[in-house]
Amino acid sequence: MTHKDDKDIQKIKELIEIMEENDLAEIEIAHDDDKIHLKRFQPQSQQVGITAVPMVTPNIPTAPASGPGAAEPAVSETAPVGEENQEDLTEIKSPIVGTFYAKPSPDSETYVEIGSQVEPQTVVCIIEAMKVMNEIKAEVSGTIVEILVTNGQAVEYGQVLFKVKPE
Repeated sequence: MTHKDDKDIQKIKELIEIMEENDLAEIEIAHDDDKIHLKRFQPQSQQVGITAVPMVTPNIPTAPASGPGAAEPAVSETAPVGEENQEDLTEIKSPIVGTFYAKPSPDSETYVEIGSQVEPQTVVCIIEAMKVMNEIKAEVSGTIVEILVTNGQAVEYGQVLFKVKPE
């Protein structure tokens, strides 16, 4: 083993530490002709319920749905919920960085709306990350009371997507 190999192994160990500190599942780095791809598997109890599905259509039309004046819904759709009930709500957060899609295809109905009943295995949206469509499941039983993102919006890791009144 050469001195260069020792440096490379040390760099890989540092990348693994960065992945663990930031709770990253996968990282890929390319520099000139060198390329490294690390993927970390998490224990079953910590998985977020993401299922990769084949990408059917990469473009979601941005044209208005019903005429020139039609627009996407507001950034926050809220059902009437009393202030005292806000603290009883469960948040469904984005487990990854990507693009939020409320429906499986442009012609389909949305997965959930305000008032929709959800179970832990109910798919609530898709988040596209690196050309992979990831189904996001509710992981809670209850009723959707607030939708905090719009179709096609970029979302961050940990960003609240939905608020659910648990059953």
